[in-house]
Amino acid sequence: MAGRRVLVLIGSETDLVKVEAAITVLSQHGIETELRVASAHRTPERVVELAMTARDRGFGVIIAAAGLAAALPGVVAAHTTLPVVALPLAAGTLGGMDALLACVQMPPGIPVATVGIDSARNAGLLAVQILALGEPALAAKLSKGRRAMIRAIEESDGRIGGGKR
Repeated sequence: MAGRRVLVLIGSETDLVKVEAAITVLSQHGIETELRVASAHRTPERVVELAMTARDRGFGVIIAAAGLAAALPGVVAAHTTLPVVALPLAAGTLGGMDALLACVQMPPGIPVATVGIDSARNAGLLAVQILALGEPALAAKLSKGRRAMIRAIEESDGRIGGGKR
């Protein structure tokens, strides 16, 4: 299926450990990923080229992870009409709040979907949900995963006594 790939961009190699959960989720759902290091500040031309060619290279969603000023998701979104999922990363003295605000405070016309700070798993799941809009089998797999989460919570409730103390 065209567009059934996710491009994952990180600003530096040190961010890799923080995005691994997203890549794992994508892999578990049979989604091919390409991981690239590109910095909005240090390699802006590379960022623009990756964003502008992503659709033609078969990507359907881009996850952009960044800490501190977190310009990467916004720059990417400015150069593509593909959905961009921002993954703000905890870094520096503000613990990721600066990155979170940079990702959610986009100007009108350049939307970026943003998950919580260091929430790589949710970034991966959101990308899968977006891709599942056009693929019923993928949507069914997501539903199965949700049912498994419900069962796990119900089992936990049963183990702790179902509210009885």
